Amino acid sequence: MMRQATRTLLIAAGALLLLITGCGRGRIVYPETRIEPVTDVLHGVEITDNYRWLEDGDSPDVQRWIEKQNALTRRELDRFPQRKAILARLKTMYDTPSLVHPEPYHRGARYFFWQRQPGQNHAVMYMTTGRWDGERTVLLDPNTWSKDGSVSCDSTYITRDGTLMAYGKVEGGNELATLYVLDLDTGKHLADVIPFTRWCNLAWLPDKSGFYYTRYPDPATVPEGDADYWVKIYLHKLGTDWHDDPLVWGEGQPKEYLCWPDVAPDERHLFITGTTDWVRSDVYVMDLEAERPEIKPVAVGLDGNFGFTAVEGTFYFETTWNAPRKAIYKCPADDPRQENWKVVIPEPDGVLLDWTIVNRQLVVHVMKDAYSRLLIYSLDGELLKEIALPTLGSVGGISSEWDGTEVFFDFSSFAYPDTVFRYDMVSGALEVIDQLKIDTDLTQYETKQVWYTSKDGTRVPMFIVAKKGLVLDGNNPTELSGYGGFDVSIQPGFSRPRLIWLDAGGVFAIPCLRGGGEFGREWHEAGRRERKQNVFDDFAAAAEYLIAEGYTNPERLAITGGSNGGLLMGAALTQRPELFRAVVCDVPLLDMLRYHKLTVGDIWSGEYGTADDPEQFKYLLAYSPYQNVKAGTAYPAILMKTSAEDTRVAPAHALKMTALLQASTSSDPNERPILLHVQEKTGHGGGQPLDMSLKLIADDYTWLMWQLGMFDDEKRNIRGCN
Repeated sequence: MMRQATRTLLIAAGALLLLITGCGRGRIVYPETRIEPVTDVLHGVEITDNYRWLEDGDSPDVQRWIEKQNALTRRELDRFPQRKAILARLKTMYDTPSLVHPEPYHRGARYFFWQRQPGQNHAVMYMTTGRWDGERTVLLDPNTWSKDGSVSCDSTYITRDGTLMAYGKVEGGNELATLYVLDLDTGKHLADVIPFTRWCNLAWLPDKSGFYYTRYPDPATVPEGDADYWVKIYLHKLGTDWHDDPLVWGEGQPKEYLCWPDVAPDERHLFITGTTDWVRSDVYVMDLEAERPEIKPVAVGLDGNFGFTAVEGTFYFETTWNAPRKAIYKCPADDPRQENWKVVIPEPDGVLLDWTIVNRQLVVHVMKDAYSRLLIYSLDGELLKEIALPTLGSVGGISSEWDGTEVFFDFSSFAYPDTVFRYDMVSGALEVIDQLKIDTDLTQYETKQVWYTSKDGTRVPMFIVAKKGLVLDGNNPTELSGYGGFDVSIQPGFSRPRLIWLDAGGVFAIPCLRGGGEFGREWHEAGRRERKQNVFDDFAAAAEYLIAEGYTNPERLAITGGSNGGLLMGAALTQRPELFRAVVCDVPLLDMLRYHKLTVGDIWSGEYGTADDPEQFKYLLAYSPYQNVKAGTAYPAILMKTSAEDTRVAPAHALKMTALLQASTSSDPNERPILLHVQEKTGHGGGQPLDMSLKLIADDYTWLMWQLGMFDDEKRNIRGCN
C-alpha cells in the first residue's frame, strides 16, 4: 500500500509531467527504468532478474516510477475524444436499475437480494417479508460507507430463520475483510467485530448463538508474509472476544491449505472441506447433536472433489471421484461409509455444474457443449422433467430452500440480457421477475459456435459474436479473449459494454480452452501443471482459425484476459507475437518462477506447480512469460493493467513485465506502445465502485479501437458509428 504523503507529492509530479508532455502528442518516450540485476540459481540454472526492485511496492522509487508510467498512459488514452464518447455511452447503459442479484434467497419468512439504482456505485442489499417483491427494507448500503466508493461488501451470511446476518466489509478492494453482525429484527449491529477474514466462509450454529468461520492470522503475530496463509476454522460465540475463539480445524496443515465449514440444511451436521489442490478435496463431518461431537472423516484420501449436504437423515453429495464430469451420490447420515454410497445421478451427457434440493427434489444444472440445461429429478434419481430455457445460454446461480417450493435462477446469453426467473416446483410455472433493461435491438447480433483443431489435434469449441451480415473479408477488428484454468467454464453471457464493440463493427471471440471445466475434470487436467502449454496452443490455434476463416488478420486482431487469463496473454504475446496487433493484460501472473513467493501465490501451486520442485521448474521456465521475453522482438502494443491493493496477484508481475517489454521490444513505441496503468484503491477486481469500473472499461475499448484502426481521426469519432 502506498504511503499517503508520498502519494500526494507524486500525483503533483505526475500532473506536471502531463503539462509538459501533453501539449501535442510528441513521441512516446518510456520512463527511465534502472537495471538492478539479481541472479538466482534454481536447480543448477542461473536466472537473472533485472527488475526485482519493482517488487517492493512501498518503495518511493517504485512509486515514482508508477506515477510516471501512469502519466504516460493517461496522456495517450485521454487524448482521444472518442474515449469521452465511449465513457458517456457506458454511463447511459448503466443509468438504469441493475438486476435483482444475486437471485433472491429465502430465509424464514424473508427474502434477500441486491440491486443498484441509477447514480449508485454499489448495489444495495434489500429485505422483503412474505414475498420476494414485497415492501423493501434497506439492510446494507455500501454507498454510505465511503465518499469515493472504495469500501464494499464482500459476503453475507444469514441465519436459517432470517433474523441475524454476518457480513464482510472490505476497504480498497484488497480482500482483507472485517466481519460484522446485524440483528435483522432491530436493525442494530451487535458488538461482534472480527478482522482478518479474507475469503471468509461462515456457517451459523442452529441455535444462532454463534458461528463457525474461517480466519487468517493477525499479521502482528506471525512472520512477514505468513498472514497471507495458514487459514483456519474457528468457532465464535456471540458477545465474546474473537481473540478467544477456539480453533476448530486447520492445525498442522500446510500453509496453502484451504478449508471451509458448512452447516447442512438439516441443522444437525457440520461439514468441513479441505484441500491444497484444485482437483481433490477431503470432507469431514461432525454431528452437532451428539453427546460428544467429534469431527470424523467421511470422504478422505480419494482422488476427486466432493461437496456434501444433508437432509432428513441422508447425505447427498457431488463428486468427481470415478466421475470426471461429476455424479451425485447419497448415503445414510448415521452410516456414511463408502460401501453405503449409492449413485443417485450418474455422470450426465455433459458436465454437472450445480444442483440443489428443493421441495424434496433435485434441481440439477448440466452443461453440454458449454450451454446450460436445468433438469428436475426425484431424490431417487428419476428424471421428472426439464425446465425450458428461453434460448441457448447459461444459467447463473440457483437459489432455493430444500423444504421450499420455489427456485430462483439467473439466465443470459451473448444476445439475451441477464434475466432472473422464478420457477414454481408445484405448478411448474416459470416467470420472469427481473430483466436487465437494454436500449439496443439485440436481434441484430449473431452468435456462432465453431470448432477448431489445436496443435495436438484436440477439437476446441469457440463462440464468435458479431452483427448479422458480417463479411468475412479478413479485415474485421476482432477481440479474442480467453481464460483456460482452475476448472472455470466459459459459457455464453451478456455484457453491456460489449455492445459498444459490436456496434462499431467489432467481432468478439472466446474459446473454451483446456484448463477450464467445459468438459469435466479431464479437460481441466489437460491444461494444468505440466500440461499448461496446451492452453496456450489452444489459444494460438483460435487466433489462426479466425485468420484462416476470413474473420480478421494479425493487424486487426487484439487479445484480452485477466488474472489467469493475464498469464494466458503473457504467454501468447511472448510465444506468438506476430499473431496479434494489441493486448490488454489485466491483473496478470507473469513471473511464474516467483509467483508463489508474492502475496498469496502459493495457494495456486496446485494448479501451476512451483519452481521449488526441479521437474515443475522445467516446464514453468519453458513458458513463464517474464523469463521468455526476447530482446529485439517486435512485440504487439500492450496495455498492462494492475491494481495497487491487489492482494491476490501481486502488482509486481505487471510492473516487472512492463519494464522488461519496454526495454526489449523493437516495435515503434508510437505505433505499438507498451503502456502500464496501476489503479489505486482497488484490488483484484471485486468490489470496485461503478464509476471506476466504467472508466477502466472505457480505457480498454479506447486502447483496442485505437490500435485496430477503428477511430476516424478526421471526424473524431468511431468508424461505422454515428
